[in-house]
Amino acid sequence: MRRLVVVSNRVEVAGKKQAGAGGLAVSIQSALEAHGGLWFGWSGEHAAKTSGRVKTHSVENVTYATLDLSTKDYDQYYLGYANRAIWPAFHYRLDRMKFHREDYEGYQRVNARFAEKLVPMLQDDDLIWIHDFHLIPLASELRRRSVKQPIGFFLHIPFPVPEILTALPGHQELVKELCAYDVVGFQTEIDLHAFHSYIEREVQGQVLSNGIVKANGHSFFAGAFPVGIYVENVSALTKDSKNSATAKKMAESLHERPMIIGVDRLDYSKGIMARFHAFEHLLEASPELQEKCLTLIQIAPLSRSKVKEYRELRESISTAAGRINGRFSEYNWVPIRYINHGFKRRTVLGFFRASQVGLVTPLRDGMNLVAKEYVAAQDPENPGVLVLSKFAGAAHELDGHSLTVNPYNTEEIADAMKQALAMPLDERKTRWSGMMKTLRRNDITAWREKFIGALQEAPYSAY
Repeated sequence: MRRLVVVSNRVEVAGKKQAGAGGLAVSIQSALEAHGGLWFGWSGEHAAKTSGRVKTHSVENVTYATLDLSTKDYDQYYLGYANRAIWPAFHYRLDRMKFHREDYEGYQRVNARFAEKLVPMLQDDDLIWIHDFHLIPLASELRRRSVKQPIGFFLHIPFPVPEILTALPGHQELVKELCAYDVVGFQTEIDLHAFHSYIEREVQGQVLSNGIVKANGHSFFAGAFPVGIYVENVSALTKDSKNSATAKKMAESLHERPMIIGVDRLDYSKGIMARFHAFEHLLEASPELQEKCLTLIQIAPLSRSKVKEYRELRESISTAAGRINGRFSEYNWVPIRYINHGFKRRTVLGFFRASQVGLVTPLRDGMNLVAKEYVAAQDPENPGVLVLSKFAGAAHELDGHSLTVNPYNTEEIADAMKQALAMPLDERKTRWSGMMKTLRRNDITAWREKFIGALQEAPYSAY
């Protein structure tokens, strides 16, 4: 069996099998253990001066390799071009896109350094699997260093239509660099179609019926590989959540009042402000829900707090929560519980199981595994209802069973929450069962094996 080399911006788990590890980390680690492998990426540390040394440690047949970044590289590669330019553009937020040439240069420089440090660690028969928008140029850099092993890339965020992407400075080079891979994977058919459109319109490339793309002098396979969750792991952790003291205290504090829950990183793509406005409209239009002391729990751990736009977002959302609470609160009830820190994964799953509605309304999202984990965490005998944005990748699999909404339509979100709260048990069970069939069929293992299977068939062209 060929060794698997995974490259990601961060090496999160680093060999420690933590019960709270996310489904994606669990899947990657299990793939590495099955094939024997190497997980390479940034350590998460940065300083004015770094040694540039790759730190490694091994656990059984898997080696974890990390390197630090200089503060300059962190500012330009990570905070700069990746998160101030690519992230907003790929999430259709051109109004938030900020480009500086030195950031783009830093982005390319760090990818070149990743390649330089990775090459000596490679073996002739490796399969190389690179993850996400931080590392788009990495295959090109590896090819420049005579790496001929199959290289695959998976984009975890949306891929924008050409009309949006062409507004991003450096877009031509990014797409050219994508064409250096043997396999390029997207979350949904919509993302894949947007990529095909760019290839045909902007590059004058060819898209063949078998999924092969010919562009920029290369032939490669591009396909949709929707990420799933580790369903059995979620089920086990949810059952164990009854032992979580935090989950117990939360349930007791509600006094059997109805609860809606949202769990998102604090990011403008998640639609948290629109969600608060919809909840306010729901309370205003339905006084009976005030009498029932309906509660929205919004967990939003801080994200990219060194970026000015994210600090401003935190302040505006906190202000909105305070204003709504000031308007509707009673001495024994606060309608919005807005929390800016995370919880252990089993605790969050316990929160999901205790809620009547899961509110997942991003303005744009690659997949959104929270939506899938909310469903998998439900009690089969008394499941909650998922209210899901039509612009989340998960909607393409769960539409018809979730209550799908336009996240820009405040009244539509409010109506869906009200419908979910009043939904009869039989309908809730039917919807939940339909979603669970999809989750089990398209779980994290199926995603991983489908992608690695495509990569094992590479190369589609010789270098």
